Amino acid sequence: MKIRTTNELLPVNLLIMVLVAAIIFSPSNVLRIILGIPFVLFFPGYALTAALFPRREGVSGIERVALSFGMSIAVVALIGLILNYTPWGIRLESILCSLVSFILILSIIAWVRRKKLPKQERFGVEFRLGLPGGGIGAWDKVLSVILVLAILGALGMMGYAVAKPKVGERFTEFGILGPEGKLENYPSELMVGEEGKVMVYIVNHEHETVAYQIEVRIGKVKNNEVGLIVLEHGEAWEEEVSFVAEVAGDNQKVEFLLYKNREVGPCLEPLRLLINVIE
Repeated sequence: MKIRTTNELLPVNLLIMVLVAAIIFSPSNVLRIILGIPFVLFFPGYALTAALFPRREGVSGIERVALSFGMSIAVVALIGLILNYTPWGIRLESILCSLVSFILILSIIAWVRRKKLPKQERFGVEFRLGLPGGGIGAWDKVLSVILVLAILGALGMMGYAVAKPKVGERFTEFGILGPEGKLENYPSELMVGEEGKVMVYIVNHEHETVAYQIEVRIGKVKNNEVGLIVLEHGEAWEEEVSFVAEVAGDNQKVEFLLYKNREVGPCLEPLRLLINVIE
């Protein structure tokens, strides 16, 4: 038995709508990954192939599948390059809207081009029900199996990479700036009892939530403390931190120490300033 349909683009676009709904309303990443992989790697190229080749003859089913994967990669890369030079940038919302629009427009073009052809000449997806291998040559079987295994392997590796991305280098940015937030005008001379001020910033690249604490010392004596500062991965913090000069003397060392998750010792080398304190 043979089942044939020329409206295979309709379920493709319905799956895309399900993906959009999942991204908007569902916090789960599982459905996003399951639908997102074909949405990026197959659907754009398939819609483009359907628009370019509306006839049954000329391009076989295996060739259409291979073209769909190849064209999808090229289309997604091109759309990403164009978005990079637009005000929207490369974001989830901009990529989603661009790919959905691309697939929908190409699907309409494919449908219109097929409608202009006689029914027997229109491309359609066929499902054959019967004994395995009936009417198919040995070489075609081998090629079909190799292609299916390659596609499943690529999808499996892509799904694994998305589900368990490789964690990059873990580190924390820690620095001090002048009172205006620039690399200048650091306090260098203070009166006894006068308050010195600097801008301190922290950026978390630890791939986890971290609680930071800042300690200010003058001449190994604790002078001020800031914290706890809880930051998610990629989150930054910047605020004014002050210290008070209590003893007169030249070239006094002001140290800023950063502690992480209430550890005993500082997680980085202290940042230092030299100040002269006068009566």
